[in-house]
Amino acid sequence: MTQLRVLVVEDEPSTRTELAGQLAEQPRVGEVACAAGGDEAVRLLGSGSFDAVFLDIAMPGLTGMDVARILKRLSDPPEIVFVTAYDNHAVEAFGLGAADYLLKPFRPERLAEAVARLGRRAGPTVGEKADDLAVVQVELAGRTVFVRRDDIAYAEAHGDYVRLHCAGGEGQRSHLLRQSLTYLEQVWDAAGFVRAHRSFLVNLAAITELRVTSTAGLVAVTDAGEVPVSRRHSRLLRERLLQAARDGGR
Repeated sequence: MTQLRVLVVEDEPSTRTELAGQLAEQPRVGEVACAAGGDEAVRLLGSGSFDAVFLDIAMPGLTGMDVARILKRLSDPPEIVFVTAYDNHAVEAFGLGAADYLLKPFRPERLAEAVARLGRRAGPTVGEKADDLAVVQVELAGRTVFVRRDDIAYAEAHGDYVRLHCAGGEGQRSHLLRQSLTYLEQVWDAAGFVRAHRSFLVNLAAITELRVTSTAGLVAVTDAGEVPVSRRHSRLLRERLLQAARDGGR
């Protein structure tokens, strides 16, 4: 097994030493280097090859987000794991391609989980069965959350991500998934998810009615919200709804 070469970027000396020590104990990790700030990190990254960077966000000079944006411009950038005391940067972090987002203080097993994620960013192939994504794994404020596909009312394109909209006992909620809407359309088609709009995928089982509004035109109503239905996709959606009703699937 090839061991990872890791860079820890943290301006607080005791935290930097502790994190580097914990990473050195991980079986997948080989060499661990350290940088006391963003400027030093950029110099080290420019002169050496690293597989992953464990990156603090709030630092003097170049922040962790600044460093991540610089790394995005590299032809073969290391993977990024943000390690921070603040949860308000999570969406932006995953938008920059972060492999994980750890909230301080974190448990050793949570760090081990982050290391295990490295090298696994590529999604599954299109040929997989729908049941391979019957449960999806998302990150929420430093916690891993498992979302059942059947609990998802609709999915909405959100840049390089998809926002999953659910409704349940806890009320409406949504989660960001690092995946494309086109891919989910392919693997979830057999599970009753249909394209309603170029930016929306809807679960047939979650639709309570189709309604024409004065502002959005035709919408599919679900307990998690209304989904716009474009003219291009309205015929197929109606056909699939009728077929589901005939098959007793609704």
